[in-house]
Amino acid sequence: MPDIAPKVPAKKLSQYRVSGEIPVPVLINWLSIAAVPLLAFFAFRSMGRGEHITSALLILFATLMLSNLLVYVACGHQTFQRRAFIVLTTIMFCYLAIFALEDGSAIIWLFAYPPIVFYISEARVGVGTCVMGFTGVILLFSPLAEQSLDLPYSPSFRITMVVALGFEMVTCYILDRSRRRSKLGLLAMAKEFEYAAKHDALTGLANRREALDQLDAEYERYLRSERPFSVLLADIDLFKSVNDTYGHHVGDELIVLVADTLREECRKVDTIARWGGEEYLVLLPETEEDEAVQIANRVREAIAKKAIVVEQSAVHCTASLGVASIKGAESIDKLLQRSDEALYRAKTLGRNRVCAHQDVETS
Repeated sequence: MPDIAPKVPAKKLSQYRVSGEIPVPVLINWLSIAAVPLLAFFAFRSMGRGEHITSALLILFATLMLSNLLVYVACGHQTFQRRAFIVLTTIMFCYLAIFALEDGSAIIWLFAYPPIVFYISEARVGVGTCVMGFTGVILLFSPLAEQSLDLPYSPSFRITMVVALGFEMVTCYILDRSRRRSKLGLLAMAKEFEYAAKHDALTGLANRREALDQLDAEYERYLRSERPFSVLLADIDLFKSVNDTYGHHVGDELIVLVADTLREECRKVDTIARWGGEEYLVLLPETEEDEAVQIANRVREAIAKKAIVVEQSAVHCTASLGVASIKGAESIDKLLQRSDEALYRAKTLGRNRVCAHQDVETS
């Protein structure tokens, strides 16, 4: 039995988000909006203390934050928004730490950096920036920096700051890794449920509901472009006798065998579905009835050559197929009715044959 759902690479899933997760652009926008009044407040305090250069730089940071937000609103470029925000916040936090603003207490804002950068960027970017930031703090607190910079940080504060910041960065990495794994797990599960809702569990073919959806889509395309399409209805001959003679497990193997044969003989653009029980439907886009009959005969011949082994003996099967091509503005229901009538005709004529609906009309 085939797997219910194919494995989806984590890289493809990572671009999606789960319900309740804040989109990165929205989070960056709200952080930018919150940063502007905060920076303006500290710029005003610096102005009051006569620190005009500091005040001007803080206003510049606020202006750039707001500009990044407006550029995103105008252009919608998420990658540029994210990268610009990371660069701005990195430069701003470096400035706060190196120049010891607010009597050195501004360096505490560094603790806001790890959770933000891990959330809004890829894990490797978060690790890289945090490693560089942690290295920068160690260098800032080193004796070499103390000789060139007049920093108000006491030895005990430096030790506490380095240990606490390192602990937070490691914790953020662990939590972010867990969050990403949980997200990928939920998305993979959602993909599997979506696949299971559209496919038959035994054969892996599309189920009846998915086949009807594909028929509706092809019908709408036909109404727009007038490109014809056809359907095949195939039914395993004397299937009940196989179940009665060999058991339902052999019948299931036969159903899978015919499904695999249909996959082999049909085109990639065709939709193959288990229509119900031992019956199958094949949607053939842009296919006239004559070509559909040729495909149906190829499928019929291939099925007749296949067999399954039961207790060292081969069990063969055949299939009857009905073919119908869309006509005029008839409905999907009418098209399916005509293909079903053609299938019934193939059965009554002795099975293991293909009948087109035009044959039914002329008989």
